[in-house]
Amino acid sequence: MRVSVIGGGTITHEESEIATAVGRELGRRGHAVVCGGLGGTMEAVCRGAKSEGGETIGILPVEDRAAANEFVDTAIATGMGHARNALVPLNGDGVIALSGGPGTLSEIGFALVYGRPVVGIDAHDVPGLEVVPGPTAAVDALEAAVR
Repeated sequence: MRVSVIGGGTITHEESEIATAVGRELGRRGHAVVCGGLGGTMEAVCRGAKSEGGETIGILPVEDRAAANEFVDTAIATGMGHARNALVPLNGDGVIALSGGPGTLSEIGFALVYGRPVVGIDAHDVPGLEVVPGPTAAVDALEAAVR
């Protein structure tokens, strides 16, 4: 399945470790990662997925595909700025939300509008988002919800 992973563009070392672990778990299980394609959570999750042979897709807010982080296999330039936040959850079968700001919150909202299952690790407290304790539990929950 395709899993959209959302979170902050600027993150702490601990948040990076969590995002990398999420990417590794997704890659290990053969799931593709969809993200915003830039830095922070997006780069960390792609790095983790690639370390396990996973596929990564970055839906960029800018017009230049070359802006994608080095771990993105398929970069999709939109030139839409934050409006591309609607496209990231739309292109996943489910969403894993990590800590982030208002952009992450908007992606959670779009995911719920689109009827995607959303699990969160240290994410915004939003009705409809299932809180899970870590990367393995997040992927387990999405696999159960999607199948």
